[in-house]
Amino acid sequence: MPIYEYVCQDCQTRYERLVLGKNGDISCPQCGSHKGKLQFSVFAAPHGEESSSSADAAPSCGCNPYGCGCN
Repeated sequence: MPIYEYVCQDCQTRYERLVLGKNGDISCPQCGSHKGKLQFSVFAAPHGEESSSSADAAPSCGCNPYGCGCN
């Protein structure tokens, strides 16, 4: 059961939905519009202790054009 990210084309609200089937009716939680555009999403994977101790390593934390999970 995948979770998809959407952006409402009417009010620009970003939201996520658990999609149980292809015929699911997805609506914006802000305005109720059915014009949600599916977004490409990136997920974060946990690092082992070895990579987390390296200060020079670039973060791989799930950043994308709409937000960042880096701390």
